[in-house]
Amino acid sequence: MEDFAAIDFETANFERTSVCSVGLVVVRNGKKVDQFYSLIHPEPDYYNRVCSSVNGLCREDTEEAPIFPDVWKQIEPKIEGLPLVAHNKAFDENCLKAVSRMYQMDYLDYPFYCTLIKSRQVWPGGHHNLDIIAERCGYDLKNHHHALADAEACGHRFKDSENLKKTITTYNGSEFYCHEYIAKKLSTKVYFADPHAPWQKGGIENTNGLIRQYIPKGNDLKDVSQQRIKMIQRKIKFSHSR
Repeated sequence: MEDFAAIDFETANFERTSVCSVGLVVVRNGKKVDQFYSLIHPEPDYYNRVCSSVNGLCREDTEEAPIFPDVWKQIEPKIEGLPLVAHNKAFDENCLKAVSRMYQMDYLDYPFYCTLIKSRQVWPGGHHNLDIIAERCGYDLKNHHHALADAEACGHRFKDSENLKKTITTYNGSEFYCHEYIAKKLSTKVYFADPHAPWQKGGIENTNGLIRQYIPKGNDLKDVSQQRIKMIQRKIKFSHSR
């Protein structure tokens, strides 16, 4: 996807309506073409210690800031026709819906994509905070939890993730009978390796090698407990996440 808008909200307290800043990065044809940042007068208008410690904002910062509808009037034309991208869309999408309801604004049911979900698909183990994922992708996020800095990192992560899964090559066996479903779900193509051609499926051969560190070749999996299999699975996932 080459056209999208990465967005990030910060809140003053635990109420989703208390948006106190927003950052936006607009990407078209795979390149950043616009950005926007604004402080926002939150509602309800109070800051709790936890949120302030995270985003560095306090009541004095937003006392004279515009309310959300005035800020959104500036954002809306910038994102017209674009899907939105956020890291943990459950938070940002719910903020947008909650504050829109509170101010009785029309909500256009924007399509939302989530880099947090994508990150968990690529790196199943470990932590998936935006700063950690940005570092894994080679992006230096210097000002984490500043709304514009987070939107920049999120946009970079989303563009990067589009290149992570080009194809899947696997065995030509019955265990992959649902390959059409997998291809559709991951928006990729599935290929089957030729017989006796391990070089065509390097990912599988590498995983097999990792498994054999725990279960040597020739052992019957029926003799391995489910508890041990889950332990091996966790260890392999963790090794991939580092």
